Amino acid sequence: RRPPRSTQGVSSAASDVYKRQVSTQSTWDIKMDKPKTEIEKAHEAKEEEDTIFAKIGRKEIPSTVVFEDDLCLAFRDIHPEAPTHIVLIPKKHQGLTKLSKATDEHAALLGHLMVVVAKIAKQEKLDTDGYRLVINEGPNGGQSVYHLHIHILGGRQLSWPPGQYHQINHI
Repeated sequence: RRPPRSTQGVSSAASDVYKRQVSTQSTWDIKMDKPKTEIEKAHEAKEEEDTIFAKIGRKEIPSTVVFEDDLCLAFRDIHPEAPTHIVLIPKKHQGLTKLSKATDEHAALLGHLMVVVAKIAKQEKLDTDGYRLVINEGPNGGQSVYHLHIHILGGRQLSWPPGQYHQINHI
């Protein structure tokens, strides 16, 4: 646990608020200092219309784009799990916050995404040694962004089985 900060030079009202936080939230300091795991993020994620991936698709957030057409965008993951880790998203998710929301009217888009995966694999030279596709579905599947997306992982031997059991301590 961190030692209490000095309140010297701070107004008495601010000092009182800080002292209440430290005295009543001993676990607060610990939680704030430790970055959340992907599992914790997935269990806290909510379905929303304007996700980080929607913003990347609209070019409001920069990314390293490796493929783009009228329907989709592929970019390098900022926290890669393999030497090649690319995220492929539909530019307009059309209600596809997760794969279980797919309907017959999404068939053309989903098929297009699979064809684009093959193009990206060839472009990234993953097509000879192999690669893995991952679509995370819901909290237990590790989905932390509710905008359908496909992870393309390669460039090394990938282990099997891919998932590991992690106990989650809900606080």
